[in-house]
Amino acid sequence: MKPGPLNLAALLATPRLSGAALTLVRRVAQTRAGQALLLGRTFSSYGIDRLLALEAEARCDLQFDARPLTGAPPRGWHDAELGAPGLDPARQSAAELRAGYLAADFTPLEVFDALARRIDSADFGQAVFSPFVALDMRRGREAARESSERYLNQRSLGPLDGVPVPVKDQHHLEGLPTRCGTAYRNERAAADGYLVRMLRAGGALVYAKTHSTEWGMNPAGFNPHFDMPRNVFHRDRGAGGSSTGAAVAVGLGLSPLASGSDGGGSVRIPAAMNGIFGIKPSFVRIGRSGDDFGSGTVSTVGPLGQSTTDLVDFLQVAASGRDPHDPTSWWAPEDADLVSKWRAALGRGVRGCRIGIIESEWRDAPAALALSAHAALKELEREGAVLVDVSLPLAAHAPALGVVTIGTETMGNLTDDFELYGESMSEELRLILHLLATISARDFLKAQRTREQLRRQVRAVFGQLDLLAMPTTAAQAAVYEVSDNRVHIADEQATRDMCRFTFLANLTGLPAGSVPVGLQAGMPVGLQFIGDAWDEASVLAAMAHCERLEISKHASPPDYRRLI
Repeated sequence: MKPGPLNLAALLATPRLSGAALTLVRRVAQTRAGQALLLGRTFSSYGIDRLLALEAEARCDLQFDARPLTGAPPRGWHDAELGAPGLDPARQSAAELRAGYLAADFTPLEVFDALARRIDSADFGQAVFSPFVALDMRRGREAARESSERYLNQRSLGPLDGVPVPVKDQHHLEGLPTRCGTAYRNERAAADGYLVRMLRAGGALVYAKTHSTEWGMNPAGFNPHFDMPRNVFHRDRGAGGSSTGAAVAVGLGLSPLASGSDGGGSVRIPAAMNGIFGIKPSFVRIGRSGDDFGSGTVSTVGPLGQSTTDLVDFLQVAASGRDPHDPTSWWAPEDADLVSKWRAALGRGVRGCRIGIIESEWRDAPAALALSAHAALKELEREGAVLVDVSLPLAAHAPALGVVTIGTETMGNLTDDFELYGESMSEELRLILHLLATISARDFLKAQRTREQLRRQVRAVFGQLDLLAMPTTAAQAAVYEVSDNRVHIADEQATRDMCRFTFLANLTGLPAGSVPVGLQAGMPVGLQFIGDAWDEASVLAAMAHCERLEISKHASPPDYRRLI
């Protein structure tokens, strides 16, 4: 029996669909009338209708240039020269591992063997399932043996030499498939991608690929194709996405840092959900060849780690060159002192730092999350930071712009896959792609004109500021019960809440980081800092000072364990 309009209306009013109900709605989306109905509802719930109805002054001439716009000459505030934050004895960072190697307290091979034993035990605690979708332990152990020899002969390659670093399952890793969270991609990579080559050249132990949500399109951490790891703090909560496995691997202590990618918050969201640090550097700061998410105008590779110093260690290795197969990686300005600036930023402090607060954005954050984030900013203010109220009218439309932009770019990239393998995709992704296929070229281009106006507004704001601050998400980790394992779920409310504050940095190409600022009801809360174009240093400085003041210190996840 076909559903009557009231039944369908009731389904459409349900914020979370699964099983037969989700399949029914997806089938409706395949009809012309259903597409029109569902697209109208989607436009309304994500604010796309309001975006497209803006007056003409909210748009400017169309520009097909995604290079980040710099708002002010590099300036930096007063450098207090405090040095990097001290190591947290409760967490094991890459810096601590390296110090142990240099002191000959233990070797990379001993660390790797300890890691292998823990993986073999298959005890992932609250996360329940492994953060890894594929392992390359043979090559990882060989790299550990070579690293141990280098330390023995005092020939270390740098901060990541001997450090275990898993990569997200979008990067080509020779001999392993690049599934991108799908059920149908099984072809093994013939060669390492750019990021993997850079990590290996820096001595990192690249031993695994971490779980991603399907094509990176679920920010809550849901994926019915795999046993997806849950949140490290609660077995019935999602770990965030799409860099789900990366956050869980770090949160459990299986690695001090991991690679992720961020096209709409996919580094910052899981970092916030699992109480760790994460940064999305400026757009194309890191080359994207051999990265199957590495196209379009919003997505950038970035690290998740136990500390701000871990993030700098990763950036030093991954962003230290130009990708010969990715022309966009040459957009970043030449700066021979870039790494030293990032290192110095760890001790800069915040005295004199001007941090912009967009009150209209903060009003969309739940009171408990806003309370934790505001308290952190007040601590920074007591340290000499200057909090500045700023107006950025188009920021409210960033979520709608983000959905139209990343959604349509993804639809374009997956057109052939959808035709060939649509039956193997999740019900959620099939529904999304059916709806995205109906967005008109007129609406897409109209939205891109507003995006360009937003970029210009943000550039003007950064003429007066060093940073913007806002909550990382508009909710804590979404409910994802273990009993829902491999169940097809579409949770529109969770998607909106996860991405509410993250799209702004992706649309503008600006660097943005999430720092933990405590727990609410036993679950982590994140605070986000956004910097001017190419100014990761200022973002890192603010994050490091939160760490120094122990604003970001909280109880470890119940199953966190050090490697050695």
